[in-house]
Amino acid sequence: MRVLDHPLQTDRARLLFKALADPVRLTVIEALAGGERCVCDLTAELGLAQSKLSFHLKLLKEAGLLESRQEGRWVYYRLRVEAIQSMQNWLAALAARCERPASPCP
Repeated sequence: MRVLDHPLQTDRARLLFKALADPVRLTVIEALAGGERCVCDLTAELGLAQSKLSFHLKLLKEAGLLESRQEGRWVYYRLRVEAIQSMQNWLAALAARCERPASPCP
């Protein structure tokens, strides 16, 4: 199986990894690794203005890394396990292929 044929296509992988490339968004992902969190908790823990945090949460959600639910006036975010597993599987397929030796030259 070629890496490009893996369920997580290259364009999708690029979108996910681009979303994770920003240090603030990576910090948000790490903060959500422990489970669902309210925006108010994330704002306090990460020391970010709500507008800045909302911008990064929006990008992560659009990339498919987060899902949210609203309860009253608060929004709660959590990681999408499927997205994390897709990236993990894509990287594993890539790692498996990089160990193969080159074909002999004619």
